[in-house]
Amino acid sequence: MGGVTTVDRVPKQDRSRATRQRLLEAAVACLAAHGWAGSTVSVVAERAGVSRGAAQHHFPTREDLFTAAVEYVAEERSTALRALFPEGPAQDRRAVVTALVDLYTGPLFRAALHLWVAASNEEQLRPRVTELEAHVGRETHRIAVDLLGADETTPGARETVQGLLDMARGLGLANLLTDDAGRRERVVAQWAKLLDEALG
Repeated sequence: MGGVTTVDRVPKQDRSRATRQRLLEAAVACLAAHGWAGSTVSVVAERAGVSRGAAQHHFPTREDLFTAAVEYVAEERSTALRALFPEGPAQDRRAVVTALVDLYTGPLFRAALHLWVAASNEEQLRPRVTELEAHVGRETHRIAVDLLGADETTPGARETVQGLLDMARGLGLANLLTDDAGRRERVVAQWAKLLDEALG
């Protein structure tokens, strides 16, 4: 009796996974570089080096592709952020603030921003992006609380961490227009001091 053996299947699964990952990475790069209007499935497929048909096999719609792409990279960045502090809460809160601000000044944030703008005009996209953003926001907040060693039972601690993330997002927005690294460093230093005072 014929059939595909496990040996035949594994490489195919690996190839499929690699193709999916290339598409997700290409989608984020396209979104960051060209915005929503310039990021079609065809453009992403070409950048990833796969056929449009292969792209649509993995992601039937454009919305599927781009929401999955931003979620994928967000998870990668969360993993990378945790990997910077493998021991858990950091001794140096300034290092944590710097790492969090870096999350909001890279291509992921730029891509996510384009997705937010598109979602504000695209009914089909809005609920998916809203849900994705809530998930990413919760995960980033949880990581920040862990790394800062914040006790959220202390009054104001949760809001202090949330304020840090809002500030980091604001710095990321400012960075879209000009790279103001010097100013950013001074703000990061001040926030680290404020966190030490507020969180103990």
